[in-house]
Amino acid sequence: MKRKILLPFIVVALGAAGAAYWWSTHNRAPAAASLTLYGNVDIRQVQLAFNGSERIDRMFAQEGERVKKGQPLATLDTRRLSQSVELRQAQLAAQHQALVRLMAGSRPEEIRKAQADADAARVDAENAQRTYQRLHALVAQHFVAKQQAGDARAAADGAQARYQAARETLRLAVLGPRKEDIAAARATQQADQAALAIARKELADASLYAPAEGIIQDRILEPGDMASPQQPVYTLALTDPVWVRAYVPGPELGRLRPGMRAEVSTDSFPGKRYRAWLGYVSPSAEFTPKSVETTDVRTSLVYQVRVFVCNPQNELRLGMPATVIIPLDRPPAPATGSTDHCQNPR
Repeated sequence: MKRKILLPFIVVALGAAGAAYWWSTHNRAPAAASLTLYGNVDIRQVQLAFNGSERIDRMFAQEGERVKKGQPLATLDTRRLSQSVELRQAQLAAQHQALVRLMAGSRPEEIRKAQADADAARVDAENAQRTYQRLHALVAQHFVAKQQAGDARAAADGAQARYQAARETLRLAVLGPRKEDIAAARATQQADQAALAIARKELADASLYAPAEGIIQDRILEPGDMASPQQPVYTLALTDPVWVRAYVPGPELGRLRPGMRAEVSTDSFPGKRYRAWLGYVSPSAEFTPKSVETTDVRTSLVYQVRVFVCNPQNELRLGMPATVIIPLDRPPAPATGSTDHCQNPR
């Protein structure tokens, strides 16, 4: 009896649940066709400094001036550096000649002189030996003193030693320099070459060039100031790339893909849209920065994104508030450089 009474209520409950499910699936609000983000324009800045310590001689760029890649910006006093290069060049030239002399060996004239010295020493040794023999024979006959024979013997031995020394000198002259001496001279020459290369690099570093196209934001030093690698001379604001740093809530993260096309607008130029594309999505979450405007609560986790912007007229400035609109129904742009994105839109 109780089952018959409960059955109508169960049927009504199941019907209500089915109707609610049908209503939720067929009357769900369509997903938004675009995603709007808020952020600020961001650029890269480079602190330009000399790779050496010397007083600044000249500076060629002013604040606000647009410079191109490779454009000279400043130079140091190069008198000391130029003299160092000349010194290293002279040392290298002298060592090169020393190595050439060693590799050439002894000159024919030196060998002939050594041969003549050896011949003369041989003649002196033979003459001293004969003198000793004569005196030795006379000693036995008591015609001369033994002291004279002893002196003759010493003279003969000395002459023979000088002859041996002359022979060795001739042998060394014929053989030429030792291989070890040539190797040492060659190593010294390589060291002099390296020292010259360093001196030339220091002289080249006395000129400061723009590493990329940009705008001189700050001129920090002036001619006469002492420059060093730790002391920037200019601050260069790079004009490419320019992007908007924005934050996307976690629930919307799955709708974004790097390369998606976008549009950027600013309050400074109402009604103007800049072509853009999503270039970077942070792999880690963070708490919402206080400077970000969002309808979510401040403790919500968000992900940083960079939306690169085409800025052909250099109207976008660092820190400028910007609005990013990312259409979600358009395919991502092909992976190319920023120049291709701006010049060849698809």
